[in-house]
Amino acid sequence: MTEGFPVPVLPSCVLDPIRVEFLASLPDHVETHPLGCHNPRIADAVVFDHLIAALVTGLGYERVADSACSATTMRRRRDDWIKLGLFAGLKTTVLGAYQKMVGLDLGDVAIDGCLVKAPAGGEVAGPSPVDRRKQGTKRSQLTEAEGIPLAIVAAGANRPDHTLLPASLDTLDAFLAEAGQPAATTVHLDSGYDYAPCRQALAAHGVGANVTPRGQQVPIGWTKRWPVERTNSWMNNFGRLRRCTERRAVVVQAWLDLAAAIITVRALIRRCWDNYRWPNRPRSKRIR
Repeated sequence: MTEGFPVPVLPSCVLDPIRVEFLASLPDHVETHPLGCHNPRIADAVVFDHLIAALVTGLGYERVADSACSATTMRRRRDDWIKLGLFAGLKTTVLGAYQKMVGLDLGDVAIDGCLVKAPAGGEVAGPSPVDRRKQGTKRSQLTEAEGIPLAIVAAGANRPDHTLLPASLDTLDAFLAEAGQPAATTVHLDSGYDYAPCRQALAAHGVGANVTPRGQQVPIGWTKRWPVERTNSWMNNFGRLRRCTERRAVVVQAWLDLAAAIITVRALIRRCWDNYRWPNRPRSKRIR
């Protein structure tokens, strides 16, 4: 059960290390009001647990709020943490831990898009070509060979997949430079990227490409694209990502970074379960 929210939205073995790492990255709070504050400040751990509940369940802030934390406090603290870059920093820290303990397999990476509903519109929403032009959001997901999410680019649903490829490749370059580029890196793509601009972008970044030709039916199990499809499914298990109701791009990106950190921690526990022992080790590596 979480510390500040009365519903167990995540297993404690996943939530506890994420909460500890996030709270450790918070700067000391300095009260700037000239008369002080007449209400005691709500603990950051309580607000963080309520934000986790909002991410997992997809409920509105007012539905998640209770006597311990109001919806206004959740939004205000969320925006403060976004300005400090804490959600992106948490994802980077978790990826660093995975790289140190397991290692990111950057020899084969995959990129694919995923469409979700965005009924509230906003900066990363657009008319969906597969949902009668209703508002939707497209996520361009970059994963390594085992499906660990490295980067996610959000845009309107009407953006073609191949137009989001350069931004994902720029992020891949940063990972290769930091982790040490392997002998060869191959990017696996579906037929939505079988265009000359995509191949030019891949060649410009110096990576190999395995692109499914347009019009050719290839079972996904025969390719190395299935990890990114699985990661898209993992992302859609979070209610707030499955139906995007945020209007600002920075808020959407913050939720994506937080979800990526949770997925990576869950994968790290599963990979380390057979070889490591720790106090809060789950009884089984089948973590929901």
